[in-house]
Amino acid sequence: MSTVFVINSGSSSIKYQLINPALEGADAVVASGLVDQIGLEKGKYSIKHDGEKIEHTAAIPDHSIGLQLVVDLFAEVGLNLDEQDVVAVGHRVVQGGNLFREPVEIDDTVMDQIESLSPLAPLHNPAHVLGMKVARKLLPSVPHVAVFDTAFFADLPAASAIFPIPQDIADTYAVRRYGAHGTSHQYVSQQVPKLLDLDPSNLRQIIMHLGNGASVSAVKNGKPIDTSMGLTPLGGLVMGSRCGDIDPSVVLHLMRQGGYTVDEMDHMLNRESGVKALIGTSDMRTLDDLMAVHDPKGQLCWDVYVTRLKHYLGAYMAELGGVDVIAFTAGIGENSPEMRESCLEGLEELGIQIDPVVNNHKFKEPCVISTPESKVTAIVVPTNEELAISRMALAFAK
Repeated sequence: MSTVFVINSGSSSIKYQLINPALEGADAVVASGLVDQIGLEKGKYSIKHDGEKIEHTAAIPDHSIGLQLVVDLFAEVGLNLDEQDVVAVGHRVVQGGNLFREPVEIDDTVMDQIESLSPLAPLHNPAHVLGMKVARKLLPSVPHVAVFDTAFFADLPAASAIFPIPQDIADTYAVRRYGAHGTSHQYVSQQVPKLLDLDPSNLRQIIMHLGNGASVSAVKNGKPIDTSMGLTPLGGLVMGSRCGDIDPSVVLHLMRQGGYTVDEMDHMLNRESGVKALIGTSDMRTLDDLMAVHDPKGQLCWDVYVTRLKHYLGAYMAELGGVDVIAFTAGIGENSPEMRESCLEGLEELGIQIDPVVNNHKFKEPCVISTPESKVTAIVVPTNEELAISRMALAFAK
């Protein structure tokens, strides 16, 4: 059984999975876990294996010690990492810029290039490189592969990718629409035709990746033609703590009239906006609770969120010249029947009819939620970015 070790290294955390890429869904996961609160006084590290979870607390001063603790966790559950036939390590990378259009085997030059893109993803890319350096020392005999969130959208049509600012400035500072969640959008858009027995070369899809971070893509004949996130993951939909699309002059107005600095605006728009700005928390479960008791602030937040979803849904239907499939994925997309229903409510004239009984579930497996009479198929497809990364990394195995 060949396995791939998948790592998502953040500034203070390491998410990991050991995956058998030959299997599907939950069956593919041999073990998974999280190292959290790296650099703080008390960190946490955990592993899930065979339905059981083990968690410990300890000071975790850096990523090197964090990954060594992961090795120790594997031994604790009876899985010596050296004996799991790990043939590759896949690393999730948020931003590939204009340099990376597909997965690439990691070496010192690649790490330097990824780090050079940090201005486009200051919270993510430096942490990814840190994780790569540590993991390459820990598992030096197998290829390490970078898989980029932006790669799926690297070849967007120019009309979608270009921002209408002076192009010499755009070129100098690498300003364009890069998108994000590309690995998820790619995985789901490839699963849909398999699940529905449709020809991917003649298929119009809208993929709704709805989590704390959220994005939408329009995929025509297997290729993305547009996506909601832009230069960074700040643009597009209303998100847990990110504002999504706003009039750019709002930023200028607040800086001029309120005296906010660039860093303060960055923090406000990325960390204090979106759902959090409207109900005081970025936790969508709180929004569900507020809706259950008919709270006015909760209702307003819900309406703002749904209106933005419908805005992109309608826009992408127009760009695609119609739509054959609307796919929901990620935490909210898979687990909130109310959000799916609100998103598609009132669109019967556009050929979209949802089955409220079938829809009224949380899904761990793909499920069609539209009626048999619906001209447009609505489907929930649980995403699996780690499985997708493992399969891309497997191609580099020696």
